[in-house]
Amino acid sequence: MKKNPDWHLLPLALALLFAMEGAAHARDLEERVLRKVLPNGLTVLLLERPLSPTVSLYIRYRAGAADDPDGRTGTAHLLEHMLFKGTETIGPLDPAGDAELLERIFQVGGELDRERARGNRADAEKVKTLAARLEDLQFRHRKTFRSNEIDRLYTMNGAVGLNASTGQDVTTYHVSLPMNRIELWARIESDRMIRPVFREFYAERDVVLEERRQRTETDPGGLLYERFMASAFISHPYRRPILGWPSDLAFLDPAVLQSFLLHHHAPNNTVIAVVGRIRLDDVIRLIEQYFGDIPRQAPLPAHLTEELTQRGERRIGVEFDARPQLMIGWHKPALPHFDDYVFDVIEALLSRGRTSRFYQKLVEETGVAESAAAASSLPGSRYPNLFVFFGTPRDPHTPEALEKAVHAEIARLQKEPVPEKELEKVKNRMRADYIRELASNEGLASKLSYYEAIAGDWRYITGHLKVIDRITPADVQRVARTYLVPENRTVGVLEKKP
Repeated sequence: MKKNPDWHLLPLALALLFAMEGAAHARDLEERVLRKVLPNGLTVLLLERPLSPTVSLYIRYRAGAADDPDGRTGTAHLLEHMLFKGTETIGPLDPAGDAELLERIFQVGGELDRERARGNRADAEKVKTLAARLEDLQFRHRKTFRSNEIDRLYTMNGAVGLNASTGQDVTTYHVSLPMNRIELWARIESDRMIRPVFREFYAERDVVLEERRQRTETDPGGLLYERFMASAFISHPYRRPILGWPSDLAFLDPAVLQSFLLHHHAPNNTVIAVVGRIRLDDVIRLIEQYFGDIPRQAPLPAHLTEELTQRGERRIGVEFDARPQLMIGWHKPALPHFDDYVFDVIEALLSRGRTSRFYQKLVEETGVAESAAAASSLPGSRYPNLFVFFGTPRDPHTPEALEKAVHAEIARLQKEPVPEKELEKVKNRMRADYIRELASNEGLASKLSYYEAIAGDWRYITGHLKVIDRITPADVQRVARTYLVPENRTVGVLEKKP
């Protein structure tokens, strides 16, 4: 068969296509996204996409586990759960009984917590009596309200993708709705910003304690991750688990959550993104109507304890009845530092797809790993963070053998410039992923709100590819030599109990 003489031009054509599409998409966003800041400080991002039948709505609060009060870890996450419990106007069947019984529940629950906090000195009989009283009050209280009313309202009105999440940096609530249900969303979300009711508080606290047991204490990967982060960070709040330390979480109280809500979920600490079939003026009017009168709060303190410069390798070992796992992390800068962009390229080069270096070398060629992946910017992006390797050795290989193989690939980055062809291939994949991630209303609303909250400007997503395009093999080599060094790394190994 005759070979097509133009096939050798295909990689170049694809590279040009991705570059053109990425640049066009960036220009399109910059021209079409409307950014408006209300007088109370609430930031709103709007993008009309008339071909889509639905609207995706994201609310992000610049508050996460890193903002939990000292000794009250888990506050941001528990608050996320509690804001699904209804408001003063959403959920009550008997408003007077609801409020009265809830006040008594908090009084008895607080008294019970204070007695339990005495530990070995607690009065066992008093604890038993208070627990019985609390259980009785909670049973009677359940008759005064309808549980999960927010979920029910959204579901009845065609909602999809209803969910919430808490990270180290932000707390997020999102949903997609038919375009004629935006006012319902505005009413629900503004109401739970200012008038939430912490119904089922103690039951939900127990739910989160159980979630912690399942996701951390009895899960080998979760346990290693938690202990690893607590070792990699000594002074910075990124060392805290999102679910909280057990001794904090077990005694969180409604007053702490209420204070956190007031200051961290204030409008001047909030970003809303709305993407889909909308009329910009109508949506702005609705948001001003429902959110505009919520009072702004004093700016939150900008200072957070900085992480100490690491001056030697740290190692953490975890024993668990499970297959071995390995984590290696190196401290690095946060966005918008240029080196953070370089780490995005290094992550893609080492870990993205079956043609990545880790997969090709560690999984396919040597078989030392069953899985091998890298992630930049963990556990958050707001502050200096970590570039992390995750891997599972393939039997009979050991974590030590896998660690040695990882360090060999890092050394290769440091000693040998990445070939231009390989670097361009990685950039093309990043461009393609960028376009794919922004293809849906939900993906766009997510990215717009996230970077507005984290970077202070949603345009970070349109500028990202422009910076990536400038990165050279010399940049990759310099960053690898600067940060991926023994004195800057933490190693965590999970091994099976002997």
